[in-house]
Amino acid sequence: MSLLGKAAVAMWWSVRPEQRTEFGDWHSHEHFQERMSIPGFRRGSRWTSTTDAEGFFVLYELEQYEVLTSKGYLDRLNAPTPWSTRMMPHHLGMVRSQCRIVASFGGGVATSLATIRLSPETGRDAQLQTRLSETLSALALQPGLTGAHLLFTDTPRTSAPTTEQQIRGKDGAADWIVLLSGYDADVVEAVIASPLSPGSLGDLGAQNNATIGRYRLAFTMTPQDVAAT
Repeated sequence: MSLLGKAAVAMWWSVRPEQRTEFGDWHSHEHFQERMSIPGFRRGSRWTSTTDAEGFFVLYELEQYEVLTSKGYLDRLNAPTPWSTRMMPHHLGMVRSQCRIVASFGGGVATSLATIRLSPETGRDAQLQTRLSETLSALALQPGLTGAHLLFTDTPRTSAPTTEQQIRGKDGAADWIVLLSGYDADVVEAVIASPLSPGSLGDLGAQNNATIGRYRLAFTMTPQDVAAT
């Protein structure tokens, strides 16, 4: 999965079983189309957790970092549709990170994805970034894998709680994010066991508190798909 553009919004949350059917309908048929109609949005993808029956990961890829503070995006966040207003309270444990894409290797859209949320040890930021980028560059070429990416959370300084955030309640945020995609789930699993295990990441300069998620692709959409409909 080659990331499109220079920025992204990465989000993790849960949805209770009784809301999952309506959530899938709303998110696929209204919310994604709404987001993909915003200038600067290049692709959206929704991923279902393979280890947590209620968990999701959603990624929006953006042309430029400035899209995060654009009028088109903020207008949407501050004027949710009636359906969105009804669904937002069911986004439980939301972690929402507005990110810069630091390194991106690979191409295409795959079916399996691992997300790793991590932070550098104090004073080892530059070392961790360099060594992680080298590792991810090599992994993207490995059989069974299609992409390996590094994102840094960089919340816009002018960011204020939007209407959607107020409906959900306070969102959490990640720090650094690694995304590893592939067409072979077993290979993805082997890589997050090593060389991207918490211990291996610690050797590269990360804190020993990485959070790993495992997902399968549920739906993806681009602006071209909206135009086609």
